[in-house]
Amino acid sequence: MFKLTFLGTSSGVPTKNRNVTALALQTSLNRDWWLIDCGEGTQHRLQHVPLTVHDLAGICITHIHGDHSYGLPGFLASAAMNGRKRPLILIAPLAVKAWLDATMLHTELFLPFPLIHVDVAGEQQVHQEPGLTIERHHLSHRAPSVGFRFAVETVKWKLDSAALRARGVPSGPLWGKLQAGHDVTLDDGTTLAAADFRVSDVQRAVAVIGGDNDTPALLSDACADAQVLVHEATYTEAILQKVGPGPTHSSVQRVAQFATERGLPNLILTHFSARYDNPEGMAELEAEARQHYAGNLFLAQDFASYELDAAGIVRKLQAA
Repeated sequence: MFKLTFLGTSSGVPTKNRNVTALALQTSLNRDWWLIDCGEGTQHRLQHVPLTVHDLAGICITHIHGDHSYGLPGFLASAAMNGRKRPLILIAPLAVKAWLDATMLHTELFLPFPLIHVDVAGEQQVHQEPGLTIERHHLSHRAPSVGFRFAVETVKWKLDSAALRARGVPSGPLWGKLQAGHDVTLDDGTTLAAADFRVSDVQRAVAVIGGDNDTPALLSDACADAQVLVHEATYTEAILQKVGPGPTHSSVQRVAQFATERGLPNLILTHFSARYDNPEGMAELEAEARQHYAGNLFLAQDFASYELDAAGIVRKLQAA
């Protein structure tokens, strides 16, 4: 239902192993993908994954801070030079659009495709298309920040095998014709309408992607029916207590506790402080998370992909 590919998982500054924040989200609906945040260097990271700027439907920016937005001008310029013509949706704070407009003006950046801006300060539903709805949810950070709720719904038709057997129709070629939507005629002359023997199989999935946020509970409504939460976990609780309230970030403990309280089956942590850019540091983060969350847990890695299947289970995909 969803595939999440992390292009950057570091907070504030890049490290040797991690770039700043960017996440590619794909759905089972089509080839389109969405980019959530665009830290500096995102265009370079895109070269390492099987995604193209031509299939990008839109970019969602959680807030104005540079580690989430400084990659935008270069990313858009590369899309232009690669011949993109398709309109591109930009769901972002008004300040991001104003900064981008000024940058384009003063650097003579001309885009050969329409850029359609949607202000996150407006309606809660920021995008809707057949099968996909995107909502924004306000968070708590020293700059206005939002999270995004991606809801996917797919409808597939399958044969009502029980009804066919009750009607005395054995499995075989007639079933195949009915599955394809064709009416069939039995040996006794009776006609079976395909519509009478097809039932809908509706599958729904919700992924919630949080921006910078010191209060995970603000995503409570967004997570009501979610299968996976992606949330920043910049520090351990002990380090968060030392740095104080100024950065307005979450700790691993607080996110893990929220995920447990909300009954979320899958949790992916990201946006790690550079102080943890070593195996010991990551082990410390994981240990704190597992102390407070017993569900399906992942600590995101750059270039790693995670897939949410129709059963609601997230698994890490093997690198290509």
